[in-house]
Parts: sequence; structure tokens; C-alpha cells
Amino acid sequence: MVPLSVARGPVAADAAVHGGRPSREESGRMEGRILDVATGLFFCQGFAATSMEQVAAVARISKRTLYARFHDKAALFRGVVDRRVSGWRGSFEAEAEQPETLPAALKEAASGILRVALEPAALALHRMVVAEAERFPELARTLAAKSAAGVEWLAALLGSFPEGARLSPEDRAFAAEQFLMLVVSGPRRRALGLGRPLDATGLALWAERSVALFLGGLGG
Repeated sequence: MVPLSVARGPVAADAAVHGGRPSREESGRMEGRILDVATGLFFCQGFAATSMEQVAAVARISKRTLYARFHDKAALFRGVVDRRVSGWRGSFEAEAEQPETLPAALKEAASGILRVALEPAALALHRMVVAEAERFPELARTLAAKSAAGVEWLAALLGSFPEGARLSPEDRAFAAEQFLMLVVSGPRRRALGLGRPLDATGLALWAERSVALFLGGLGG
């Protein structure tokens, strides 16, 4: 079933200016429309069940127009993930402050990470990739590349404080990945139905305890 939010969206013209090339603004709107449709279909019915032909039909464009922008379904999925991650990261970084201590920085990072990871779209993306990674390993590779960028950001954050600067780059990267998993794994597992989901108070306490446990290990 096609999501209502997709099926009822504005119609995207196959060529905004008939007989000529669309402007950059028109092309941007068309690409956004394609990604909106693809996001809804991927998250609703999965990667395997979604075809390029279906995306073109729902977006009201020709297959030629779709393939001109995304040469195959894997490229379309990467476009969906890129836009989602850019939006999540942009909102997180825009709200980020510059704490003076590592504990404060990690608490802020943990809160932002949980807010992003537990969004319905993020949970839907995670669920889809886990379900279809064996048949479509490119999905897992795409998501893994984005996770690696998050680990790099956390490693750089650690390195900006004395407690992290004393570590080697390899140890900082390892510590950053462990922090990410420590913060995200439990709440996300619960949000996906494997346990009782945490409310706002529970998430705040989880973030606080995760930071404390991480700092204890880092000190050791």
C-alpha cells in the first residue's frame, strides 16, 4: 500500500518547462519529490518490494527522468539516506553548544543522538536495513558509512578535551564507537518493540548513566 502522505502529495511535472530543460530550482523540487516518494515507499513496504517503476508512477514522472537522476535503486536509496542523515545532523549541530567540560559535552551529545536515533523515520530506516541487509548488502554499507561519519565526529569531540586528547587516534575512534553503541542500542531496541520503551525521563536518565559509565571506563 502506498502511504497516503505520498499518494496525496503535490504532482511533480515530468518536465516543469515543456520543451526545455528545467531550471535548477525546478530540478531541485523534482528531486525532492522523488526522494519524498521513495522514502515513503521504502519505509512502508521495504526495499525489495519497491521498484523504480513504482517510484516513477507515484511521483508522476517518466522512468527516463527518474533514471537520469538515480541510475538504479541502490543509488536512490543512498539519496534517501543522504538527505535524511544530513537533516538529522544539521538539526543536531545547529542546536549544539560548546560545553567547557567533557562530561557536559557528552551529555549534550547523548541527548542529541537519542533524539535523532529514536525518530520514527530513523527507526523505520534501521528496521528496513536489518530486515533486508542479507539480500541487499549495499543497504548496510550505505548506513554503515553514515554511522562511521558519526563516529568520526564523536572522536573529534573527545580529542578536543584533555581526557580524550591523551588517547591515540585509534583509541579515540574505538571509544567513540563504544559511546555511540552504549547510548543508542538499549533505547532503540526498546523502541522497536523489544522491551518497554523509555519515556522522556527514562531517556534522560539513560543518557546520564551512559555518560557516567563511559567516563569511568575512559578514566581507567
